[in-house]
Amino acid sequence: MKHFHRLLSGLLLCLLLAAAFPPAPAAALSDVPDGFWAENDIRRCVELGYIYPESNGSFGVGKELTRAEFLVILSRFFGWKAASPARLVYDDVSEEAWYAGVIESAYQQGVLTNQSHGFRPDDPITRSEAAYLLIRALGYGNIAGLIQDISLPFQDVRINTGYIAMAYGLGLMDGASVTTFNPDGRLTREQAAVLLMRLHEKTQAVNTGWSGILTSAQDIPDLSGCEAVAIAAFQLTYNGSPQLSPILSDTETTALRAAAKEAQVKQLLYVSGDDYHLRENAPEMAAVLLQAVRDGNYDGLFLDITGLTNNTQQKALSETARLLREGLTGGRLLYLTAEAPSWGGRVYGYDYAALGEAADRLVLRIDYPASTAGGIPTAPLQPLEEVYYALNRLRGLVDAGKITLLLDSTGSLWNSGVFQENIPGEEIAALLENAQSYYSSRYACAYLEDGGTVVWYLDGQSIQDRTRLARLFGGGRLCLTNLNGVLPELLAAMP
Repeated sequence: MKHFHRLLSGLLLCLLLAAAFPPAPAAALSDVPDGFWAENDIRRCVELGYIYPESNGSFGVGKELTRAEFLVILSRFFGWKAASPARLVYDDVSEEAWYAGVIESAYQQGVLTNQSHGFRPDDPITRSEAAYLLIRALGYGNIAGLIQDISLPFQDVRINTGYIAMAYGLGLMDGASVTTFNPDGRLTREQAAVLLMRLHEKTQAVNTGWSGILTSAQDIPDLSGCEAVAIAAFQLTYNGSPQLSPILSDTETTALRAAAKEAQVKQLLYVSGDDYHLRENAPEMAAVLLQAVRDGNYDGLFLDITGLTNNTQQKALSETARLLREGLTGGRLLYLTAEAPSWGGRVYGYDYAALGEAADRLVLRIDYPASTAGGIPTAPLQPLEEVYYALNRLRGLVDAGKITLLLDSTGSLWNSGVFQENIPGEEIAALLENAQSYYSSRYACAYLEDGGTVVWYLDGQSIQDRTRLARLFGGGRLCLTNLNGVLPELLAAMP
């Protein structure tokens, strides 16, 4: 009975609070004059219900937020369901406190971790603490830990370095000056409104879309909503001069192009090759590729050349890209792949700025090393930390709207110490009928265990997590390596 009364009291309190502080029309905010520096963000934030006005009809400009208030605001933005009835998580947070359920929910989700010093709910929240909570709420705590030694332009940052670096690098928080962040400065309500609306605008961005590669006439999926499909018809060869060798038969190519035409999807000629095929003969290479596009009457070219490691190859590909851009007239598209900058420090022979200038889409192939962690074989596909590293390195070099993440539609398998790549989607689907599946929040990648077999693969949640991170950088375009036999949930989750 005691618990029932506590629950009833909590519900009544929530109703009273909601009635006392309902979202009000932004125009009614008495302390937000026209032309105020945060006026638009405040009005939108109130309209969306992220921050409620004060009881007197003002917004509370200049008022410092407490740690509990900021966490409640984050809960509204992210849609967390407050735990009810709340249990004791921190000694200094009463179970009857109006924010107790939110704090417990945040703790359960890993946003809050340290219980040793209490939560200090009524303390004003600092800018450093706000960056910490924000990045953890986004699920990027592991990435922030990996970049904690990163160099920052701010001379006054000593703790929470990785979190501040992410909040600043993603354009969510500004520095106090060119060389200072003011980590101990207190966050005001209007500053929180600006932060939240920046995050809102980035995550709601429409600069997204998806494409994919078709390698077979078997198991062609529904291509509705796709920007373009690449028909894997040729590969590069070299016999004194660049040449193209067919991969698909004419019958297969015709079937694939018919499916793309029926779906009203752009058809690109996909040509693959590696460093061996790239010589110092850019004009010849470009001429061969352009002729193939014209002969097939394709809507563009998808050129995928891997393994570049030196300046000679870099210059050859950049010059080829420039000539292709000039030659693809009439609105024809140019997709170029490049191996993305890697956290492990691998150096690739790609001039990202030059390729990004020439291409309509710069498609990044992201490294994923295989290893063992905690006794579990790990080979997560395009792990989130590598996606972050690549996008952060290319920030300012390449138009974010052109950057496209190349994601594996196949899986990677460990069995008795043997590693195998390119496990087809239909094989993964068959294993999932009897295997236990899990989701690694660190890598943002799914995996299944079936006896001695471990398979890593991308699922719908993986797609959503990568899309959101790319959107925070101003992008959000994805490309699947093989559309044939792809898991249906991958296509359902594509932006």
